[in-house]
Amino acid sequence: MTRTFVIDYLPESATRYVSEYAIAAVDVIRATTMAVTAVTIGHTCYSVTSEEEAFALAGTLKTPLLAGELKGTMPAGFHMNNSPAELVLRAEIERPLILLSSSGTKLLHTAGVCKYVYISCLRNYSAVARYMAKHHPRIALIGAGSRGQFREEDQLCCAWMGKHLMRLGYEPENHATSTIVERWRDAPVGACALGESAAYLARTGQLDDLDFVLSHVDDLETVFTLQGAEIVTICPPQKRRTQTKSPPLSAVTD
Repeated sequence: MTRTFVIDYLPESATRYVSEYAIAAVDVIRATTMAVTAVTIGHTCYSVTSEEEAFALAGTLKTPLLAGELKGTMPAGFHMNNSPAELVLRAEIERPLILLSSSGTKLLHTAGVCKYVYISCLRNYSAVARYMAKHHPRIALIGAGSRGQFREEDQLCCAWMGKHLMRLGYEPENHATSTIVERWRDAPVGACALGESAAYLARTGQLDDLDFVLSHVDDLETVFTLQGAEIVTICPPQKRRTQTKSPPLSAVTD
């Protein structure tokens, strides 16, 4: 049997791959990075798609921590933005975390109807690629997208995963997938700092999150999936890799 993969983007695109594919959901800046970081440091983490859903879920949990943004703005009544850099500084891991984002958690919700969905970012991209290659012949790597665009950092992450899959015997399903892999497969992680998502973080004084993304690359061997709205670990974390060092931010944005 030929093993194949496809790269796509936008939350609604996940519906194309429900029946025959395992899906890897990617939102590097910042929802999937936030989610895997939250679970890694000890939070119970739930993904929601609206403020109403967030507050309804909060009413069922003990002292939940509401984190997220909609169109870049933290909703009223939330405790923090969709910020992995801030999250690791908070000593509140006993509080369950409810995560909302403009695109990333919508992608998780849409992909969640699939039997197999995995949460991927630069922190665990190779672990997810290897795990999926062991268990699934057809794979869809889906970036969350923003304002109808496939963001650079998500293209890079999907391409890096695609590069791993090709080494493991998978073939791209279409020309668009091959083009993305060829463009980004050998790009440095600093290329993430050149896109619109990074520019937004710079404009809004949130460069700590960009620095977090650039300095946490392939440092987790953990694979995560969804159980309902909860993000959970499906295979135990192994010894962590040495973090990939990125150049100073000024070196990639000048």
